[in-house]
Parts: sequence; C-alpha cells; structure tokens
Amino acid sequence: MAGAIASRMSFSSLKRKQPKTFTVRIVTMDAEMEFNCEMKWKGKDLFDLVCRTLGLRETWFFGLQYTIKDTVAWLKMDKKVLDHDVSKEEPVTFHFLAKFYPENAEEELVQEITQHLFFLQVKKQILDEKIYCPPEASVLLASYAVQAKYGDYDPSVHKRGFLAQEELLPKRVINLYQMTPEMWEERITAWYAEHRGRARDEAEMEYLKIAQDLEMYGVNYFAIRNKKGTELLLGVDALGLHIYDPENRLTPKISFPWNEIRNISYSDKEFTIKPLDKKIDVFKFNSSKLRVNKLILQLCIGNHDLFMRRRKADSLEVQQMKAQAREEKARKQMERQRLAREKQMREEAERTRDELERRLLQMKEEATMANEALMRSEETADLLAEKAQITEEEAKLLAQKAAEAEQEMQRIKATAIRTEEEKRLMEQKVLEAEVLALKMAEESERRAKEADQLKQDLQEAREAERRAKQKLLEIATKPTYPPMNPIPAPLPPDIPSFNLVGDSLSFDFKDTDMKRLSMEIEKEKVEYMEKSKHLQEQLNELKTEIEALKLKERETALDILHNENSDRGGSSKHNTIKKLTLQSAKSRVAFFEEL
Repeated sequence: MAGAIASRMSFSSLKRKQPKTFTVRIVTMDAEMEFNCEMKWKGKDLFDLVCRTLGLRETWFFGLQYTIKDTVAWLKMDKKVLDHDVSKEEPVTFHFLAKFYPENAEEELVQEITQHLFFLQVKKQILDEKIYCPPEASVLLASYAVQAKYGDYDPSVHKRGFLAQEELLPKRVINLYQMTPEMWEERITAWYAEHRGRARDEAEMEYLKIAQDLEMYGVNYFAIRNKKGTELLLGVDALGLHIYDPENRLTPKISFPWNEIRNISYSDKEFTIKPLDKKIDVFKFNSSKLRVNKLILQLCIGNHDLFMRRRKADSLEVQQMKAQAREEKARKQMERQRLAREKQMREEAERTRDELERRLLQMKEEATMANEALMRSEETADLLAEKAQITEEEAKLLAQKAAEAEQEMQRIKATAIRTEEEKRLMEQKVLEAEVLALKMAEESERRAKEADQLKQDLQEAREAERRAKQKLLEIATKPTYPPMNPIPAPLPPDIPSFNLVGDSLSFDFKDTDMKRLSMEIEKEKVEYMEKSKHLQEQLNELKTEIEALKLKERETALDILHNENSDRGGSSKHNTIKKLTLQSAKSRVAFFEEL
C-alpha cells in the first residue's frame, strides 16, 4: 500500500512538472509553420526557434510582426510572448518579416535564404503598390522574377501564354495602358530571354539591386504634426529620418541622416529628436497614437544601430559568413562553369550526331542511287549484247548472200550466151549482180562496224557495272555510326574536383582558381557597367514605345510626381537625400518647424 501511494505521488509530481504550452503559427513569405511554445517563453525564445528552423543567421534584419487594432507592432525580444497585446486564441499568429532594410543589398545580404526572403517581401510590396515602381521598371523587375522562377528561357517550353496565371505587374501599371496581357507578356519575355545563365539567387539579387533605388523602398511612413500643427509624414529607413509632404511620398522635403542624430525619445504622443550638434535646438513632433511612437522608436533604434554597424569593421561572425558565402559563390560559379562545359560538350556531341546522321542518310541515298545505276547498267548490257548478237547474225547472213551472188555471177559468166540479146541480157544481169554484190558487201561492212561498236558499248557498260559494284562495296564497308551518347571528355586537370560522397561535400580552392575568379569578378564589373548603360537605354526605349498607349486620365498622383521628377532629370534616391543634407542641420530643423 505504501508503494502504491509512493507511485501515485511520483506520477502527480511528474504531471505537475510538465510545462504548459500554447500553439503559435508563424507565417513567412512562402510558408507557414506551427510550434508548441512554453507559457514562460519570451519573444527571443520564439524568434530564435524560427530562425533555427529556417537556417537563418542574419537575424538582425528580421522580426515577428502582429497587428493591434489596425496598427502594426513587433514582438519584443525581452518580453514574454503572451504578455504582448496579442489574441489569446490559438494558434497565435505572427508574421516573420524583414523589419530593417540594407543600404546595399548586394554587399549586406550574405545568406541565400536572407536574399530570398527579402526578394519575396519587396516583390509583394511592389505588386501591392506599397512601393511605387514606374511602368518600365516594373516590366524589368517582372522579367527577373520570371527568371528566378522558371530558369533560362526555352522557346519550346515557355510558349505564348505561359505567364497568363502569374501576377507580375502592379494593377496600377496594367490599368494605365491600353495593352492586352499578351502584349505585356511579350515585353516581359523579351527581357526574360536576355537573362540566360542567371541562377535563381542571382536573378533575385538583380531584382533587389534595382528595387533598392526606388524612392519608397524600405521606408516606413508615419503621420505626424510639427509645432505649428502642419500635417506631415515621417519616413524612417536605413539612411535616416525624412520629412515628406503627405501628398508626395517620393521626394522628402528634409532629411536627417543617422550620424547627425544623438538621441530620440518620446513622451506620450510627443516625439523628441536631439541632433548630434548640441548647439542646435531639439525638434519635436506629435504622432497620432502612443503605440505609433513606440513603433517609431523601435525602428529608429534598430536602423541607427545597423547604420553605425555598417560603418565599422565586420564582426567575426559576419566575416565568417561572408567568407563562407564567397566560397559558396565561387563553388557555385565553378559548378556552373563545369555544367556549362558539359552542356557545350553535349551540344557538340548532338551536333556531331546530327552531322553523322545526315552523312549516313546521304550515304544511304548514294547507295540507293548506285544500286539503281547498277540495275540500269545490267539491263543496258543485256540489251546491247542481244542487239550485237542479232547484228552479227545479220552480218553473217549478208555475207552468205554476197557469196551466193558472187557464185551466181561466176556461173553466169561461165555460161555461154550465144545470141546478142542473151549476151546483152546476160551483161545486164551481170551488171545488176555486180551492183547487188557491191551493195551487199557495203552493207556487210557496215553491219560488221556496227557489231564492233556494240561490242565496245557492251564493254563500257560492263565497266560501269564494275565501278557501281565497287562503289557499293566501299559504302558498305565504311565505319559504323558511333554510339548516341558519347562519353564526355575529361575536364582539364587545372579545374578543381567536385565530388559528392553521401551527404558530405568537399571542395578545394587553388591559388590559380582564386586568381582566375578575381579576374572574372573584375570582368563582371566592367560588363555590369556596360549592361547598366544598355539597360537604361532599353528602359527609355520601352517607356517611349508604350507612351502612346498610356491613358493619361488614369495616372495616379505618384505617377504624375514621378514623371515630373524624371522631366527635371531626377537623380537616384541616395543622391536626392545627399543633396537635402548639404544644408546645415540647424537650417533644416528651422525649416521643419516652419513648415
């Protein structure tokens, strides 16, 4: 009995020690996951679990987002998950999204998974028109999105209409022009075909490199008021704080880079910015909600930290990640080169096969023609032989008749003709016999010559028959057709080996490989500059081409603002912000308060 009591107590204690859990659903840009979380877990515990599941190491760009009464909020790392103002109905849903954006995607985004998540998020923001993108740039970005999804363009596979179900362009762009889906597809495909050879990660990076120069890329907008009560928009991004007119989200009126800001704080709805130069007065603004101020502060702190980190030496972890990424990029490049060589060898083998098949077909045709010629030669020889035999018999018959005529003439001459009339008649007969004998002799000679000619023709026909048989024999004895799948030639010895053994992967870089890779990278830079110039020309050409199909009455306010900026020779986003910061911080603060 004591043992039974002890076992029940042990079972009860185990039951009490088992932690309580709740279900969380995490929605990424391309997947959904569910986790069982302990009640005591903080935001960092859940965030780390998601990052480990995704294999993501560049965690500083991302966060877990949720919505409170139509306001976006982010999960705090040091606060319990359930202490946040989230729905307690399970599963509790969070969105795993990029919270902070890089200044230069190509330099800062190291992991392929990071690049992919950014690509999907920016693409969705452009399609949802949260980032303004001009029509011609939308077509170019769409072509890179197609390359990332479908790989290299193949006319036999990617036929007309293959993009019919794809969402590639913002609805604003589609509605702005009198163009059918087929016309848009034709223009997207024309650029898509030029991206041949780009892997998925390269196409996605090209997409980001173009998108990051769009004016609204990476900017979080908030409605604010200055001291005078003027309604304005505050933009927070990787470069700093920007003040916009509510009707113009493309071009800021004032900008304050992060290196000019010393401190940011808020009290209730009032936000205070302290410039780095202590001689400059602080400037303040009011937001609509306290919750919005909390969000603004989070974004300011995070962007400021990343801004300062970019201007320092990389941490050991980042250095290791970049080194691994470089090695992985070099390995992939080597692998692509190897595959390209193998593809080239396969194509050459296929061309050789086609050529051999063509030659074999030609030889078969020649053999058929030789057989036909041989049959004709044999028939001709038979006919000539038969004709020669007939001619020879005729010649013999004529010779026999000539001999008989000669005998008759001799007989007549020998016969004595007594009377003159008989003599005359006999002479006439002799004359006629002589003429007949002469004619028969000539005919016999002609027939004999004809028989000789026929014998010569027969000899020539038999010689042609012999040559035809010889040629047919040569065709039949030529080397047979090679195997359809030739063994690829071995790779040159200076290319490093790439072996897969089970799940392990080995790769060895030589100095010569790295030198060659450096030269190739330098070559790529030159090619990229040339391509950028060509690309700008193509964008301008497309813009001019579709301008005639534009419906002016459907232009949005942002379309009009973008066109005005373009007409003024608008520069890139970074150059625009740089120009705005040429004035002193003091004058910019004064300008803000006077708006």
